[in-house]
Amino acid sequence: MNRNPRYDILFEPVKIGPVTAPNRFYQVPHASGMTEANPRVRSAFRETKAEGGWGVVSTGALSIHPSSDDSPLPYARLWDKNDIRSHALCCDAIHSHGALAAAELWHGGASVMNRTSRIPPYSPSGISWAATHVGFMGNLRPRIMDKKDIRDVIAWQVAAAKRAKNAGFDIVYIYAGMGYLGYEFLLEEYNHRSDEYGGSVKNRVRFVREMIESTKDAVGNNCGVALRISLEELRSKSSDSHSSEAHEVVELLSDLPDLWDVKMDSSPTDCGASRFRPECAHEPIIDFVKKVTEKPVVGVGRFTSPDTMVSQIKRGVLDLIGGARPSIADPFLPNKINEGREGDIRECIGCNICISSWHDGVPVRCTQNATAGEEWRKGWHPERFETPGSDDSILIVGGGPAGLEAGLTAARRGYQVTIADKNTQMGGRLIYETQLPGLTEWGRITDYRLNALKTMSNVNLYLDSNLEVNDILGLEHSRIGIATGAHWTKALYSSLEIAAAELNRPDVYTPDDLALGMIPEGPSLVYDFDNYYLGGVIAESLALQDINVSYATPAGHASAWTIMTNELPFVHQSLEKSGVEVYTQMLLNDFDGKKVTLSNIFTNKPKSLAIKSVIIVGLRLPNDQLYNQLMSRSSEFAQAGIKSVECIGDALAPGALVHAVYSGHEFARQLDRPPDELYLRDIPIAESPPNKVI
Repeated sequence: MNRNPRYDILFEPVKIGPVTAPNRFYQVPHASGMTEANPRVRSAFRETKAEGGWGVVSTGALSIHPSSDDSPLPYARLWDKNDIRSHALCCDAIHSHGALAAAELWHGGASVMNRTSRIPPYSPSGISWAATHVGFMGNLRPRIMDKKDIRDVIAWQVAAAKRAKNAGFDIVYIYAGMGYLGYEFLLEEYNHRSDEYGGSVKNRVRFVREMIESTKDAVGNNCGVALRISLEELRSKSSDSHSSEAHEVVELLSDLPDLWDVKMDSSPTDCGASRFRPECAHEPIIDFVKKVTEKPVVGVGRFTSPDTMVSQIKRGVLDLIGGARPSIADPFLPNKINEGREGDIRECIGCNICISSWHDGVPVRCTQNATAGEEWRKGWHPERFETPGSDDSILIVGGGPAGLEAGLTAARRGYQVTIADKNTQMGGRLIYETQLPGLTEWGRITDYRLNALKTMSNVNLYLDSNLEVNDILGLEHSRIGIATGAHWTKALYSSLEIAAAELNRPDVYTPDDLALGMIPEGPSLVYDFDNYYLGGVIAESLALQDINVSYATPAGHASAWTIMTNELPFVHQSLEKSGVEVYTQMLLNDFDGKKVTLSNIFTNKPKSLAIKSVIIVGLRLPNDQLYNQLMSRSSEFAQAGIKSVECIGDALAPGALVHAVYSGHEFARQLDRPPDELYLRDIPIAESPPNKVI
């Protein structure tokens, strides 16, 4: 297929100082959870994006000095010769596909705790970030930088820039966003200085200016120099001479960097989940930058539509289309547009599981793309698949996320695949969940897989097929995948922080009951110890149906785990807007049909609420009955031609959608392979002796 001419503009080269990006697709810096401990994992992860057509592929944050230490969160370093070698591996891989490599040099300032280095954090005025996320909390307060400290940081930036150039990077960053050191100098809340680095905007911008100038001197004509800057707070501040302080800052620095990389200030607004932030959510904040500078501008907006990308360029919002999450969900997004296959794009659903991976301290995971982070470890490529090791036919029982992914991956390998589902449509739990507030885009999980499966001649799809053991034994399939999902229970929660006995009453419901169309009588209580999105979304959904609803949880926040996916502030805002009363740190002790009795999990202080129905969102258990029945008749497998039967997805171990998709993908990749092949273990590159004191 040929590229649609209306997308030609996306494939024009863009000059960035002394280097030229081959097209307008720019994988902006984003965390990957891949540090120097995983250089080969990191290299393959970034290389796949270059192979997929991204013209520029960036690192995540690279610490320039031990005083920028984000441990235990995973971050990369550019401190010494070993780090140069580690990053050179990645640069070489990116260059092998004709893309540019960009290094996001970074000093965290007062926003890091330096737990490993034990160096007091640096800051303009001793103001620390008082985080509410326990993973970012710390007790060591920052030092107030004197002039020598400022000179030191600039010298560390220069040294790191030279290392970046030696490693092979084509673009080198100065980071002045997201609460880190450069940002702290720009924002008056952090910067209380009375010297030439504080006070007026012109003074507050001085540190960033000196960082840019020194970096340009360090790399000369070898590398472009980019400024990554957050503009959300600055744009909200008035200026005596400009439309806002953001306008003033950009004008003062307008043509100094070779590239402007513009973004929001906090992770929840910068990387907003689709439930709360639409595509192009950044535009109202960053739309002015191209009017102030003649240098190219890159920005993000969870862009997956090529028409939206073209609009951003033609309307003068951006010069380069930045992608972080979309580049993870589909590393081959640019190539698919270039080849006229935009219908094959595996679109990001904005669930932010990728971001939670960084909070968890592990390599990035993706709900849509099970191969993310596994390119080197398992040899999984998002667009290439091993040929079959046999002529086995595959039967997948269940057409939810795990079953569809298993079937699609097996079919792409070349197996003959049948997927049978008992429902009248495929999708499993997503059939219900995508009807809930804000979750429509999650339907892309089903749509992408079904659309692909329906075009394949080696696939049969059957609905209304409630297969039983005798059916499976008679169908003559060689390998069986049981993807029958899981079910919610009415189990309560105990002070031991585990599920307890069930509360079995007709006025007690689970999400499965609501999915069947049951409507609880109000006032209702949603009791949530699942702690992810569903309890909060159900409470919001009931409120939108004019049901008086309250929400209770043993955790300290509503949908507490959504702090990992940047959703927590907006969850509470949505519940407040919907009129849902929230009770945290609560055990549900009893319910008699007229009231519930709660008690504080720590103090046992009781609380009663007038309630007529309860919805429990807590313990899920696998629907493994079919699997167990089949295995009880394993003596008949050989006669039926069955070589293996496996549980996959929630039928094996209930989890988030990302776990179900991964499980289905792994099932198909492992067909005809030894079961003990887990993954390759990466090791650091260490050619220089590690005994030198830094």
